[in-house]
Amino acid sequence: MNLLDASGNTRKETAMRAESTERVIAARRGFLRTVAAAGGLALAGCATAGAASGAHAESAGEKDKEEQDKEAGEAEVTPGEDLMQEHGVLERILLLYDEAIRRIDRSEPLDVAVIVSAAKIIRSFVEDYHEKQEEQFVFPRLQAAGRETALVTVLLRQHQRGRELTDDALRLAATGTASKELAQVLAGFQRMYRPHAAREDTVLFPAFRAVVGRAGYLDLGEQFEDKEHEIFGEHGFENAVAEVARLETALGIADLAKFTPL
Repeated sequence: MNLLDASGNTRKETAMRAESTERVIAARRGFLRTVAAAGGLALAGCATAGAASGAHAESAGEKDKEEQDKEAGEAEVTPGEDLMQEHGVLERILLLYDEAIRRIDRSEPLDVAVIVSAAKIIRSFVEDYHEKQEEQFVFPRLQAAGRETALVTVLLRQHQRGRELTDDALRLAATGTASKELAQVLAGFQRMYRPHAAREDTVLFPAFRAVVGRAGYLDLGEQFEDKEHEIFGEHGFENAVAEVARLETALGIADLAKFTPL
């Protein structure tokens, strides 16, 4: 005989309902534990991704800083720029020659020792270094590529003629006499070298850059620098410029403003 509870259900029915409720509660608790675990994994994944993203950002930041530091440093000097700067030294010596010629023509006092020093810079820095660089690295590449070959032939001849004129200038100036013959030699030298350097700057060097390409061009820049340091030490160009400036002062032409027309 089944007894009834207060709701009119039998004890068996009440027990079955209680067991079913417990099963539902247990299932819900299991579901919630699963959701919580999944959420924890997701949060852990986000944290890992965030850390990786932060590390990547930090790495990128460090790389950007390295690039900025590199850009802030001294820029590399290209072969063309190097050769043109050396032409600047040549041109300033030609100004010394101009002043010597002017004084000789007007029979004004001239310390010929200044011309000896200037011609020695021409010999060591221009002829034995700058022109040798052109003859070793620039001219052969253009000739092999069939570029500006006629121009190269003329430039080579002018290099040789320039050395002959420097020999004459050193010989005549060594006498200590500011002679008309010395003025003629200096005039011949500067008349040849102004168009010579101008043609190299505007025609030869751009053609040379096109022939060797970017990588080869930059590599030659390092070779030029190494050669300069080998011959003249670490500050060869700067020392040449300083010596030319000293000679300009000796001849009274160091003030650039004096070359401005009135």
